Amino acid sequence: MSRYLRKQARQLETELDLKLVSFSKLCTSYSSSRDGRRGDTSDTTPLLNNSTQDRMFDTMSVEIEQLLAKLTLVNDKMAEYTNTPGTASLNAALMHTLQRHRDILQDYTQEFHKTKGNFLAIREREDLLGSVRKDIESYKSGSGVNNRRTEMFLKEHEHLRNSDRLMDDTISIAMATKENMTSQRGFLKSIQSRVNTLANILYRFPTINNLIQRINLRKRRDSLILGTVIGVCTILLLLYAFH
Repeated sequence: MSRYLRKQARQLETELDLKLVSFSKLCTSYSSSRDGRRGDTSDTTPLLNNSTQDRMFDTMSVEIEQLLAKLTLVNDKMAEYTNTPGTASLNAALMHTLQRHRDILQDYTQEFHKTKGNFLAIREREDLLGSVRKDIESYKSGSGVNNRRTEMFLKEHEHLRNSDRLMDDTISIAMATKENMTSQRGFLKSIQSRVNTLANILYRFPTINNLIQRINLRKRRDSLILGTVIGVCTILLLLYAFH
């Protein structure tokens, strides 16, 4: 039973990882394609493209939420199994495996909500800019002359476009960095799985167990330092974008 639940959890985690990568690419393509659409004055093509990407976003969001719910249910079943009578001798190893799957679920959940929030923020900003562009075009067509007030609107609009383009570039860099981190995380998880397997076999030997714990602590410290550096770089890029 425990082996079946662990296998099911690994399958769901693999499927979730692939879905999150595709979800991140969708958000990146949505932000990077906006500049090309702004130059198109057609009233139909951008709407069709936006509608298609919005439908893909909604569909993938539902699929990922369903996978997260399934993985949560499997983790709950594993937690119930650890409390089953007769598993006391294996309880330490089972609890360690359960905690690892819970950490993976938490990481995937946080990554999904962060990517979804970025996508919604980009779409909201684009809708706002689209409304401004429509107001400017309506004003120009209604007045029929390029007066001083229209020039001020156009200059402000150009400034907004430049700022928006710089923000899109910053978000693209951040998402590319996140994809790279996701790939590295998968590699680190593979290493951690092998180390955990060795630890479960040799956990009765205190010296080896202590050495493995030190390796895990050092790996967590390195991950924290790497995350801090990426966070600082992202903040600096955002500060540069707004200045």
